[in-house]
Amino acid sequence: MRLEKRPQPSRLWTAVTPVLAVLLTMLVGGIMFALLDTPPLEAIRTIFWDPVFGEFAFYYRGQLLVKAGPLILIAIGLSLGFRAGIWNIGAEGQYIMGAICGAAVGLAFYPMEARWMIFPLMVLAGGLGGWAWAMIPAVLKVRFGTNEILVSLMLVYVAEAFLASVSQGLLKNPEGMGFPGSRNLQQYPSAANHELIAGTGMHWGVVAALIAVIFAYVLLARHLQGFNIRLTGEAPRAARFAGVQPARIIVFCLGTAGALAGMAGLFEVAGPAGQITIDFNSGYGFTAIIVAFLGRLHPVGILLAGLLMALTYIGGEAAQSTLGLPGASIQLLQGMLLFFLLATDVFTNYRIRIGQGARA
Repeated sequence: MRLEKRPQPSRLWTAVTPVLAVLLTMLVGGIMFALLDTPPLEAIRTIFWDPVFGEFAFYYRGQLLVKAGPLILIAIGLSLGFRAGIWNIGAEGQYIMGAICGAAVGLAFYPMEARWMIFPLMVLAGGLGGWAWAMIPAVLKVRFGTNEILVSLMLVYVAEAFLASVSQGLLKNPEGMGFPGSRNLQQYPSAANHELIAGTGMHWGVVAALIAVIFAYVLLARHLQGFNIRLTGEAPRAARFAGVQPARIIVFCLGTAGALAGMAGLFEVAGPAGQITIDFNSGYGFTAIIVAFLGRLHPVGILLAGLLMALTYIGGEAAQSTLGLPGASIQLLQGMLLFFLLATDVFTNYRIRIGQGARA
């Protein structure tokens, strides 16, 4: 038995593998829950079914958009780089820096009331903060040929250290009685990212995510830059012969990913999170990698994958409170999605051959 490379990637397996990965995750996750002395069917139902169709589905559906918004926004930016063979693993750091920069602008104007000016400036600062943080691995790769995987990943830990520092120093609430953390932006109308439609979870971060999906689709399907990105990832030599400049693609992809991650951080800190704290970062930057690959690096696929991953967050929280499952088991369930997707994805490009007569 051996794997034989297909002449062309299988369209059937390309479409089937995300669904198969989800089913395998449910199956193995059920076994894991059984080992934790939790009824597996009840746990799977609580995580995947109840948030959408259960008794409190109306409340959970609003939370679905709240969780999905930053995941989709970050994953869209990452997918552009992944398509070009540029591996930005540091979106979590860009997310943190965007939140810090955006919140700093909002707090600098406190208590001034001018939402028409302050909130747009915060969004711009958040995007620029994430962009600037992503430019560090971009410039190092272009100028010195460094590995963007290592540089971007190490910068996550630098960003976390910076987050801890500003939470206890520069952005610390002077009226917080000595506790670390900034003022609550939700209580500052000019800087708050409130729901646009009450009870739906729809805020400006969700709107930005939907706009990013549309723009990414147009870019990849209709624009020359999108063609250059896809060509660079699929056929680097052909891209060089076609006159595509790798440095420009690297800067564009990393910069776009950083800006979108930074904006996601700003929308989160001005919205659901409310303030800069030591533990503000929630792992969205890493989870978005799973979302990007689960969505096949396609904007519409990422939209659906983001909703699915948000479902595991919400259902996981419900399972922890009602069934007593440990939080680590939910994180493990999310990780299974990526591993099973990578495992089943092998059959997109390879088929199994049994016996000595298998063709070379």
